[in-house]
Amino acid sequence: MIQGFKEFISRGNVIDLAVAVIIGAAFAAIVTAVVDNLVNPLIGAFVPSGDLASWVIPIPGLFATANLGIGGIISAIINFLAVAAVVYFALVLPMNKLAERRKAKLGVTEDVPAPTQEELLAEIRDLLAKQSSR
Repeated sequence: MIQGFKEFISRGNVIDLAVAVIIGAAFAAIVTAVVDNLVNPLIGAFVPSGDLASWVIPIPGLFATANLGIGGIISAIINFLAVAAVVYFALVLPMNKLAERRKAKLGVTEDVPAPTQEELLAEIRDLLAKQSSR
């Protein structure tokens, strides 16, 4: 049991994943700081409270007023979209371009999709019709 655990930990994939999680957390902290200190104050200039994160919508109730923290939700959405955009444009898009260049350099072509059942049946029908007409 201990040997299996040692093999699992010593695999490169686990170490790569751990590094990716640590780098991802640090990266998320940077993006969060930019959103909280640059984007949110700019948007906050247009909300009633002056601060996007503290913007609430009061809903009167029977016994007390409920405050919906709409600013915090909007802030989290902006943060997510910022992280997703940076990951896509900084990592995914360049890696896809690099993979395309490698395929082109190696001369790898896209596989031709297999014919559908209808196409195969039509081809069989045509062959049978050709044979019966002889």
